Amino acid sequence: MFKKILIANRGEIACRIAKTCKKMGIATIGIYSDVDKNSMHLQYVDEAVNIGPADSSKSYLNIENIIKAAKEKKADAVHPGYGFLSENAEFSKALEKAKIIFIGPSIEAIQSMGDKIISKRIAKKAGVNIIPGVDGAIKNVEDAIKAAKEIGYPVMVKASAGGGGKGMRVAKDKKELISGFQSAKNEAKKSFGDDRVFIEKFIVGPRHIEIQILADEYGNMVYLGERECSVQRRHQKVIEESPSSLVDEDMRKEMGEQALLLAKAVNYSSAGTVEFVASNDKSFYFLEMNTRLQVEHPVTELVTGIDLVEKMINISAKKPLGLVQSDIKLNGWSVEARIYAENPIRNFAPSIGRLRKFIPPTHEDMSIRLDSGVQEGGEISMYYDPMIAKLISYGEDRIDACNKLSSALDAFVIKGVSTNIPFVNSVLTNKKFLSGNITTAFLEEEYPTGYTGLLKSKSKLFLISITSLAMEAIKIKRKSKLTKGNYVVTTAKHYFELKYEIISNDINNLFKIKVEHNSKLYEVAVSWSIGDPILQITLDDETFLMQVSKSLSKYNICHAGFDVQSKVTECEIFNLSKLIPRKVKNTLSKTLISPMPGQVIKVCISENQKVNLGEDLIILDAMKMENILKADKDIIVKKINVKAGDIVSVDQELITFA
Repeated sequence: MFKKILIANRGEIACRIAKTCKKMGIATIGIYSDVDKNSMHLQYVDEAVNIGPADSSKSYLNIENIIKAAKEKKADAVHPGYGFLSENAEFSKALEKAKIIFIGPSIEAIQSMGDKIISKRIAKKAGVNIIPGVDGAIKNVEDAIKAAKEIGYPVMVKASAGGGGKGMRVAKDKKELISGFQSAKNEAKKSFGDDRVFIEKFIVGPRHIEIQILADEYGNMVYLGERECSVQRRHQKVIEESPSSLVDEDMRKEMGEQALLLAKAVNYSSAGTVEFVASNDKSFYFLEMNTRLQVEHPVTELVTGIDLVEKMINISAKKPLGLVQSDIKLNGWSVEARIYAENPIRNFAPSIGRLRKFIPPTHEDMSIRLDSGVQEGGEISMYYDPMIAKLISYGEDRIDACNKLSSALDAFVIKGVSTNIPFVNSVLTNKKFLSGNITTAFLEEEYPTGYTGLLKSKSKLFLISITSLAMEAIKIKRKSKLTKGNYVVTTAKHYFELKYEIISNDINNLFKIKVEHNSKLYEVAVSWSIGDPILQITLDDETFLMQVSKSLSKYNICHAGFDVQSKVTECEIFNLSKLIPRKVKNTLSKTLISPMPGQVIKVCISENQKVNLGEDLIILDAMKMENILKADKDIIVKKINVKAGDIVSVDQELITFA
């Protein structure tokens, strides 16, 4: 067995790998860029080496520096995690030359499966179902238009060398293809060092289902069931689960056996994932094979009880797999939510800054798992992927797992940067999602105008309003000893007239309050201290957790997918306020404001140019993703305030229109 492993990654996956190494008694070496010198993953390793500046091409993608560190620290092996160099055959070759073991499959398997064009050919030959498409890389936009015409719209432009949503664009017509083709190539180049892309038919209304496999060097292979990853935004997975609500035993067996056929075709040895698109009629087609550990691997670990990192290490140490297919049993259900540093209300704009608070949910049992690479006081930079943590639940069945994850998200406090926690919680409480009838179009269909923080649930709005009233009542009691009042609570343009009376409170800050609404009485129990980010409220014998804070005259409440503000006003003042004339809001229609921090990649227009609705204005790079800002109407450009290469902040004025 290896004595020392270098972990060629950062963040939560570096922490995750280090934990298993420690369990196995293996020493670890961590690497870090200049901006990651205080990162959490360095606390989990035995030694650490700086490998370059913030730019990932000069640090986490710098093969020479990483191998130099491995040699200096006398590493026996390197675990690449996911992303960065995890599917880079040149890295594996360089390690082999340095006589250091790469914890992953062979160079040949990485090359053949890492190239999406070649992998489709191999899959077809092996007897795996494949999607119709053009065989070979598309060099320019003219060839792309020609290929799309042959296949028929809609089409998918995909990076040949990568995954994770990078270098991917769906084009419904020629205009979208022209707009997205170069961005796909640019993202592919930045993320994987290879700008080759190919085009295939985009399957409308598909489900994304993948099969986890394990294989050793002795020909032993098993599949560990499936994961469903259909909830995606911009082709990046948001929520994953195992098993899938679509897959029955027959379908699981057929998909698993096809995944193993592909693995055998390339003499695969390690953990790997074969991704498929599936339809509700249970037909499925090969997408790609990821020759690495997946972000969503924890859901498989929780339902199978198998540590995939440990298996990867043992396989690379030439130990036999020690499993046969009959050993693999799926028990219960697991759901994972990816926590991103982004603001879903502002079209998921990346959010950077210092984590003022990072308080994970606490659970005495093993039903909640947190895989995180950040901690309170840490810095979220613009240089890397915005995912900061993964929260995973385990339950007896799908509904149980979803409910547990939703409750845990309610208790997960992160301050200092915006996160997608309210958004992913809104998905978990969505009726269509809970029905299990989902496709990769789920977010487009359920959130056609984006996420606003407001959901269609009058009962939840009422609960949030009572919570706001309780906070106001507790604050008033602390200041003036008053224990009753008559108020109007405004929550997202909904009004609730509420009377309250505090019946009792104890030294543990448990308040019992009577609330009257529309002549109906409610008994409410609230556990909260002023300033605490979590409030517990019991209404109608059901207990809920709320994330709460105060902002000027309003209360901010996050719960079960809601992210709203409430204002509590005395009835008399509220009635008088309705008589005050409203100010006319200033329009920002004559400016283009940056929705996110990032770097200007390209300015697509010039001053005094007339642009039409939907035309590209500026391309911004934020956290390794290209974002095309388009004109929302026909307009004339008066002044351009930025140029290619500029670093811009959120809300910075980019363009002034005439």
